[in-house]
Amino acid sequence: QRKLIRLGGCSGYNGSMLHLRSLSLAAADAGSSREFPFNLPIFQSFAPLEFSAPVTFLVGENGCGKSTLLEAIACAAGSITVGSESVATDPSLEAVRRLARCLRLVWNKRTRKGFFLRAEDFFGFARRVSQMRQELQDDLRRVDEDYQGRSEYARSLARSPHAGELHGLQARYGEGLDSQSHGESFLKLFQARFVPGGLYLLDEPEAPLSPVRQLALIALLKEMVAQDGQFIIASHSPILMAFPGAVILSFDGGRIQPVEYDSLEHVTLTRTFLNDPQAFLRRL
Repeated sequence: QRKLIRLGGCSGYNGSMLHLRSLSLAAADAGSSREFPFNLPIFQSFAPLEFSAPVTFLVGENGCGKSTLLEAIACAAGSITVGSESVATDPSLEAVRRLARCLRLVWNKRTRKGFFLRAEDFFGFARRVSQMRQELQDDLRRVDEDYQGRSEYARSLARSPHAGELHGLQARYGEGLDSQSHGESFLKLFQARFVPGGLYLLDEPEAPLSPVRQLALIALLKEMVAQDGQFIIASHSPILMAFPGAVILSFDGGRIQPVEYDSLEHVTLTRTFLNDPQAFLRRL
């Protein structure tokens, strides 16, 4: 029997705040075990995971399976997506959905709140919001042209549905995600879509963020954890991984195991490089 990996050590947090308590992987059939993603080493020797901290980081080199597991959790949980197709229909998740069908999620309290967000999907979402706003503004101009010479009441009724949608976009996202820097718009989107008591699955959220914006995201995460948010984050960022009390899971070496922040390769390599960058550059 495989050992249960307990993800503890998060002092000051009450386990009842967590929504997803644990996950395990049912045995795949012989054919699937030779296919992606079942052929990845971490899924060949997958031990059940038990979550006990509101923020868990999945770390490791590209191709180790951390993003794949995050996507599979999103599919198994039926998470709402931001900036992409539904997890049930997204063609890029076809192989991951096979893995998701083998995942068994155990909940302290099942939640439908929260979302799944991949960094690459954010940019497409910002463009779509901009396009929607432009289309609504064009609709309003057409109404004004079509209703010239008619009563203000009739024109107001015709404008109402378009103006209401436009107001809703502006109330949620301000003047537009595309009118701000990538970092500002990402944080704006994150705040606008956050609902207390949700499960949030984030894949490399640091991609559009400067170091200062990453610190701002940490501040947001602290506020959201206080509102019963649970976060599982795949990341390469030593800044984000420093979140107080977070559990860090390494996917390197073909198995998942908890690691301390100071022993993490991302951290030690970055720290050593910053202490003497020229020494590294001379070796290249």
